[in-house]
Amino acid sequence: MRMLINVPDTVVADALRGMAATHPELTVDVEGRVIVRRDAPVAGKVALVSGGGSGHEPLHGGFVGTGMLDAACPGEVFTSPVPDQMVKAAAAVDSGQGVLFVVKNYTGDVLNFDMAMELAEDEGVRVAKVLVDDDVAVTDSTHTAGRRGTGATLFVEKIAGAAAEEGAPLERVEAIARQVNASSRSFGVALSACSTPAKGGPTFALPDGELELGVGIHGEPGRERRPMMTSREIADFSVDAVLEDLRPTNPVLLLVGGAGATPLLELYGFAAEVHRVLAERGVPVLRSLVGNYVTSLDMAGCAVTLCQADEELLRLWDAPVRTPALRWGL
Repeated sequence: MRMLINVPDTVVADALRGMAATHPELTVDVEGRVIVRRDAPVAGKVALVSGGGSGHEPLHGGFVGTGMLDAACPGEVFTSPVPDQMVKAAAAVDSGQGVLFVVKNYTGDVLNFDMAMELAEDEGVRVAKVLVDDDVAVTDSTHTAGRRGTGATLFVEKIAGAAAEEGAPLERVEAIARQVNASSRSFGVALSACSTPAKGGPTFALPDGELELGVGIHGEPGRERRPMMTSREIADFSVDAVLEDLRPTNPVLLLVGGAGATPLLELYGFAAEVHRVLAERGVPVLRSLVGNYVTSLDMAGCAVTLCQADEELLRLWDAPVRTPALRWGL
């Protein structure tokens, strides 16, 4: 095992200590596993809280800050956070205007966030929830009933976060978050397996010279395995899979995401192919983002996420944001 760690049991705590040392604009509770923007609660503002298993960084802790999340709850690697974390986060950021939970569609996340909603409401916090389920690769998988939540989580957190920053009420922020999710689709490809610190090796077997089309962000099986394809061929397959389901009538926002171990040189080359396919299919691209945002530890691979955007969603996407992993306009 070649990993930059001390021992597997402390990986998440060690990372949180590093975040605390690096980002003084955040309040990081290492023991309680909650990351909060330091100025929370912000008076008159709806708060956004998200979370999930660690190993997908910068999702979610890297998206805490002005114009995006108010708090994030990191679980153990590839494991849902627990309701106590979510309730603590909600209490820390609630200004009295309510809290929106952004939840990726994985069974553990859904169950624990639903329990946290009940507990938070018992404590007088008004809570709403949006479920992110954008992955078109499969309908049900190892960890889900229905589609998996992947790259669209970034679009939901950014756009709904901008609406909340502007002072929109909870009902409006929730509606925007649901609109973004309904307007988004993703498809991922693995070129190698990922390795968890606890296992110390690959979490699934992917033979040399093969790739997995439609892989999940925990290494869940996708649609099929094929011999290695070119960047052009992968772009054709991935974009067509997304467009077949999304059928956009508006221009799109584009996220070309890395799985964790694929260098930017390759991701930008892949992005060029994605733009080519979209142009050939007559789909205008309003904005593009390329890089590692929703990752799978050390997996090599990529994902395409498209979000249909009207003028309002585009305006909110362009709104200022300042987080460790995403920032512009401030």
